[in-house]
Amino acid sequence: MEPQKEARTPGDLVSRRSGPSRSQTPNDEERQEGDTAPAEASLGAEADDACADALWELPVEPAERRPECSRCSRPQKVCLCPFLPLHPLHISTHLYIIQHPAEENKVLRTVPLLAACLPQDKCKVKIGRRFSEERDPELSTVCRKSDTLILYPGAEAANLEEFILDSPIYPSTIIIIDGTWSQAKDIFYKNSLFRLPKQVQLKTSISSQYVIRTQPTNRCLSTLECAAAALSILEKNNYIQETLLRPLQALCSFQLQHGAQIRLSKEHLLKNGLYPKPMPKNKRKLRKMELLMDSVKI
Repeated sequence: MEPQKEARTPGDLVSRRSGPSRSQTPNDEERQEGDTAPAEASLGAEADDACADALWELPVEPAERRPECSRCSRPQKVCLCPFLPLHPLHISTHLYIIQHPAEENKVLRTVPLLAACLPQDKCKVKIGRRFSEERDPELSTVCRKSDTLILYPGAEAANLEEFILDSPIYPSTIIIIDGTWSQAKDIFYKNSLFRLPKQVQLKTSISSQYVIRTQPTNRCLSTLECAAAALSILEKNNYIQETLLRPLQALCSFQLQHGAQIRLSKEHLLKNGLYPKPMPKNKRKLRKMELLMDSVKI
């Protein structure tokens, strides 16, 4: 602490700014006779430093977080458990959620609601950006199994409904990446493990019900909605999708009643000339916007 105090004194700051040599500084007698004002300023600055140091030494009180429900992970005052199934849904499919770390602490995340509806041994959440056989042997084993699928759209992705009709091995595990589209893309392409399972996608015209967050297009679904659709197909049970969507619908309804606004997709805004921002100057972002606009025209 002492060297820091000395480094902040006005005398040092003056000498650093003006840069005088030692021969140019006044001697002690001259300072006593003619430089009382700088001396008083130095004393005042030292007093200020002492006060500041005293403030820094005060204990920091941690911010109090609202008590959360142990099941749905929502604040207890806005718990969504009444909209969850009384008992976890009975499913045979194993679901792995690969969650980007940035999603873990978001208030309006949907993965806790999804996990609360399913048995613990059927729904596992893995948080991180990079995964390997050394870091996660369990996930590595799962990705290498012939009956594992990964839900990620793309040119090489098969339609899930069509794939299970033709596949000789019925899928028992599905992997879903949770994050923004750019985060999901980063995780998918920078982890070779996730290109081992068969890649599938959902062919649906259903618009997302997660209307309190902006989606790139009308066909983009939240993680919970993707899981609900995929599990209902794999389990051949539409009741699963209805049950999983119920807490999401309740969440959006509650937020809209308390000031949230419906977020239209970028696709809708562009199509109707309502996009509020100027086109990006960054080439990569501009290309993404152009691709989105092309999809709107189709």
